[in-house]
Amino acid sequence: MNKIGEIKDKNILFIQGPIGFFFKGLDLHFRKKGAKTFKITLNAADWLFSNRDNTYPFKGKINEWNQFIETIIKEKKIDKIFLFGDCRFYQSRAIAISVKLDIDIFVFEEGYVRPDFVTMERHGVNNFSKISRDPQFYNDLDDTYLREVTTLPAHPRYSRMAFAAIFYYIVSHLFSFRYPHYIHHREINAVKEFFCSCRNLFRKIKYQITEYGLLSKLTEVNAKKYYFVILQTYNDFQLIEHSRFDSIEQYITEVVESFAKHAPKDTLLVIKHHPVDRGRKNYKGLISKISKQLGVGERVITIYDLHLPTCLKNAIGTVTINSTVGLSSLFHKTPTITLGRAIYDMKGLTSYGITLDDFWDNYTIPNDKLFHTFRNYLIQSTQLNGSFYGRFPVELQKDEMYAS
Repeated sequence: MNKIGEIKDKNILFIQGPIGFFFKGLDLHFRKKGAKTFKITLNAADWLFSNRDNTYPFKGKINEWNQFIETIIKEKKIDKIFLFGDCRFYQSRAIAISVKLDIDIFVFEEGYVRPDFVTMERHGVNNFSKISRDPQFYNDLDDTYLREVTTLPAHPRYSRMAFAAIFYYIVSHLFSFRYPHYIHHREINAVKEFFCSCRNLFRKIKYQITEYGLLSKLTEVNAKKYYFVILQTYNDFQLIEHSRFDSIEQYITEVVESFAKHAPKDTLLVIKHHPVDRGRKNYKGLISKISKQLGVGERVITIYDLHLPTCLKNAIGTVTINSTVGLSSLFHKTPTITLGRAIYDMKGLTSYGITLDDFWDNYTIPNDKLFHTFRNYLIQSTQLNGSFYGRFPVELQKDEMYAS
């Protein structure tokens, strides 16, 4: 699914990659393989992180985007398109047009299997992925998919990502007049981003102090006595596009209410914040308020930065919307329920087809063989061993990646 095909003598178009220099490096890499490359820039930061000798700025209004990109594709005789994400306005329209014109399109995303992989799929990712959701498909695969995939450390660096993001928002903000009609999928405010970054760092240090000893309490005193709830980022497209929830607050409310009414009375509920939201959101007040109103204030715990794998493997079960953490939960053989649409939500893996109210005492133990077959197939079909902010993916450095 992630085989690019022949690169030499092909015309390749890039549209807004991940923040940073990953697409710039991929652009240069394809040129060395004999491709002719083009890059559409949507804002000044896109231009900053490009090679600049092959850029085509789009400065029009959103109702002019379809015609602009279709013209570029036809005039430059584009064979393949590479972009990041499939739910943003510009990317989603580019995908629709590429399908109409029968152009190969490859979508990058953060890795389904982290931290040593990034995702690259034809047509779409997450719930738009073409990967099979039928457990029988994986049961019919040969035993080669049971063998673990060789993985090299990707060495992603948070500092590299943070600095790239800061520069991205500063440049986009300061030079917004160069692209007056650009609409970002999230708010662009350099001052706010700087403030959130500072608060993120402060809270990270704070939680290292305030949560000292809490992990031992969970894993030694309360092992297999708690359910684990994953929070996703408040503006995650996984939430917006691939779930029925309007907000994380709605999700929290539904989960706590169900736990209070239906979970065994001697169990706890542990709710973990998403680290990316550390500087932007804090749901502890809401969680505490709802829990007390429902009479379970002493049984609901909010955590921030405890070691995730340890929390997962010591939980009775995991509740998520559609986070990739669900895959980690299944890896640790922990029963998991998804309340949104996820690529791994299928009979035999998750507690598929049951309600959250039933999950608390009627969960499904994941089938270990099915999980490892699915995971290895997922890696071989959709994942690249590398990082946007670390080592360049191994597969993109191999000539056979380009074989038809």
